[in-house]
Amino acid sequence: MTQINFGGVVEEVITSDELSLQKAREVLSNEMVAVLGYGVQGPGQALNMRDNGINVIVGQREKSKSWDRAVEDGFVPGKTLFPLMEAARSATVVQYLLSDAGQVTTWPKIKECLNEGDALYFSHGFGIVFREQTGIIPPENVDVIMVAPKGSGRTVRTNFLDGSGINSSFAVHQDFTGRARQRTLALGIAVGSGYLFPTTFENEVYSDLTGERGVLLGCLAGVMEAQYNLLRSHGHSPSEAFNETVEELTQSLIRLVAENGMDWMYSNCSTTAQRGALDWAPKFRDAVVPVFDELYQKVISGKETQRVLEANSAADYREKLQKELDIMKNSEMWQAGAAVRSLRPENRKK
Repeated sequence: MTQINFGGVVEEVITSDELSLQKAREVLSNEMVAVLGYGVQGPGQALNMRDNGINVIVGQREKSKSWDRAVEDGFVPGKTLFPLMEAARSATVVQYLLSDAGQVTTWPKIKECLNEGDALYFSHGFGIVFREQTGIIPPENVDVIMVAPKGSGRTVRTNFLDGSGINSSFAVHQDFTGRARQRTLALGIAVGSGYLFPTTFENEVYSDLTGERGVLLGCLAGVMEAQYNLLRSHGHSPSEAFNETVEELTQSLIRLVAENGMDWMYSNCSTTAQRGALDWAPKFRDAVVPVFDELYQKVISGKETQRVLEANSAADYREKLQKELDIMKNSEMWQAGAAVRSLRPENRKK
C-alpha cells in the first residue's frame, strides 16, 4: 500500500504501482466475471474489464433497452450476453450491479445460482447494510466484496478511455475463500480504478447516500435553483442568471478546483471574488449544517433506504420519475441551460 497524507490524516491506498494490471489479470485468470445489470454501472465496468483482458460476460433481462445496448457494445447473445440467472450460474464472480430495487426483486433467484467459493460483488453497500429491508443475506460459503467507483458509470468508462481512471473504495464483508481481498483489489484495478481506498460496506453506503442527496446532486440542484430564481426575481435575464449560476461553475471554476483544489481556484480569481467567497462561505456552511444533520440521521436510520425501495418498487415508478424529470427539464432555468449549451462553439459547428 501507498501511504498518503490527507490533510494531516494518513491513509493507505492501492495504486497500480502496488497491483499492476498484469498481476490483476493473473489473479483473475481462472475467474469468469458476470456483470448482472447493464444500466448505470454495468456498461462501464464490463467494457473496461473486457478491454483489460478479463473473462467477462453480461447478464441482462432479454428484450430490454439495456440488452440491446449490450449488443451494440459488442456483447454477443449466447456467448458473452445471457439472461440474468444463466449468467450468474456460469460465473465465479457475480457482480450484482442491478438497481437497488432490482437487487431486492431478483435476490432469491440469484442466491440459488451461487456456488461455494464464488464471489458476490457489489458497487454499493445498500443491499447488505440494510438487509433487514432488502432481504439480501448471502450464504456463508461465498466471498462478499465491494468495489465502489466514485462517479457515474459513464465516467467510469470515459476516464478509463482517457487514461485517468476513477477513484474507488473497496471492502470485504465476508472472506470465505481466504482470497477475498486479493480478488477485490484485482477487480478494482480491472474495472479501471485510478486508486483504491479501504472502507466498510456501512461507511460506503452512509457516505454515498449522503453525498448523492447533498453536494453531488440534491444540494447542488437546490442551491443552483435558489440563486437562479433570486437573480430572475431582481430583473436579470435568463442568460445572465444561468451563466452566473451554472455555466461559469461548470465550464471554468470547477475545472480549476479539479486541477489543484479550492484554494488554488480562489487564488486564480479576482481579488473581489476572493474576498466575497471567503466572507460568505462560512455563512452558507453554517446555514446548511442542520439540513445535513437531518439528512445523515435519516440515512443511517434506514428511512432513506425505505423511501427508495417503496418508490422504486411501485408499478408506475418510471412514469412518475419521468414526470419529475420533465418538470426539471422544462423549467426556465434548464431551458435556458439548453440554449446556452447550444451557443458553445463546439455545438454551433454541428
